[in-house]
Amino acid sequence: METNIAVFRGKEIRKTIHNNEWWFVIVDVLSALTDSINPSGYIKDMRRRDKELSKGWGQIAPTLSVPQKKRKQLNEKE
Repeated sequence: METNIAVFRGKEIRKTIHNNEWWFVIVDVLSALTDSINPSGYIKDMRRRDKELSKGWGQIAPTLSVPQKKRKQLNEKE
């Protein structure tokens, strides 16, 4: 599966074509929209606070295999 990058507000958002539709990586989208330093934690908090969202998460945000972003270690210098 080929992954492309979209840029929104200067943030990279991974995307891929699945069933002739663009699919986006939700953690990347939330990072761009919220400027959260921990978008995975933001998703967990959303799901914890909204039980209906949490129950239907699999239908709302189905999982596809998309390559991970390369992240710098905390002790690495740019």
